[in-house]
Amino acid sequence: MSLPTPALAELAALERVIELGAGHLQSRVVCEVPVDPSDPAGARLPVHAITLGNDAPHVPAAAFIGGVHGLERIGAEVVIAYLQSLVMRLRWDSTLHRQLESVRLVFVPIVNPAGMLRGTRANAAGVDLMRNAPLDADDRVPWMVGGQRTSPGLPWYRGAAGDPLQPEARALCDLVREELLPRPFSISIDCHSGFGTRDRLWFPYAHTRAPIRHLAEMHALQDIFGRAHPLHRYIVEPQSRQYLAHGDLWDWLHLEAGARQGGGPVFLPLTLEMGSWIWVKKNPRQLFSRHGIFNPLIRHRQERTLRVHVGLLDFISRAATGWRLWVPEGDERVRHHEEALQRWY
Repeated sequence: MSLPTPALAELAALERVIELGAGHLQSRVVCEVPVDPSDPAGARLPVHAITLGNDAPHVPAAAFIGGVHGLERIGAEVVIAYLQSLVMRLRWDSTLHRQLESVRLVFVPIVNPAGMLRGTRANAAGVDLMRNAPLDADDRVPWMVGGQRTSPGLPWYRGAAGDPLQPEARALCDLVREELLPRPFSISIDCHSGFGTRDRLWFPYAHTRAPIRHLAEMHALQDIFGRAHPLHRYIVEPQSRQYLAHGDLWDWLHLEAGARQGGGPVFLPLTLEMGSWIWVKKNPRQLFSRHGIFNPLIRHRQERTLRVHVGLLDFISRAATGWRLWVPEGDERVRHHEEALQRWY
């Protein structure tokens, strides 16, 4: 007899969207995680991966990730809202159908369901999934924030040295290797909250201040974004401009992509860091709630946040679809690389 799945509103919303999209999308459970690791017979929660579009290996891909940190529920909600928008549009939007002939879309809206249920940044084992990769920073990191191995009872715990990846992190990395890295172009966006009062789009690296191999392509991406959305208020920058950290999964995957035969594909991992302090500034009472520090608690602010960032996710899927029209080559690539160095480094 299977145990009942504990109630988690975001998981229930995601599973409703999956039901609505039956016939248009594919869904699978990439891993199941215990709510209480000390109870092997206890309840478990699924990590869903949803795909739609063309699965041919020559087409580009875009991935949308949320819920890596259980406290940052708004990240999962943004990804679920965008997936629901696509599912509803598939009923009537012929342009979307044509777009999906030329792109593969991948969704993991809730990477850390046990952490979300428990109201913790880490997973149920106390590990911060975005500090869990076997990758050390090449310079000093901020105390604690950059990742620590002292205790799972403290925040930003990386896991014990030499331990395998946590099941959620391993499932996410395996999915990226399967769906993104074999393709000529792929892009991902991982939705978080909690840093400052401005929305930021971070790209690797977090473990070093050195520029990424595809710096020119990243600069070209922010260029077309600025031209398409000249009023946007995102700060686009490498994460290393703010702080260094150990164990970043996207750094690790980007390095792995670059080590592939032939120099690897173009893989551009982005992190959306929603500036949640602005919600606290507008509603200081949120300081007295753990969830309030990372999420908009007033309904109209949550709705506005979803509207703004769902538009960003749609831009990412369109940029992936048309990548050959904007990814620079030759002298243009050299120009973008030089401008990026001047702008960010």
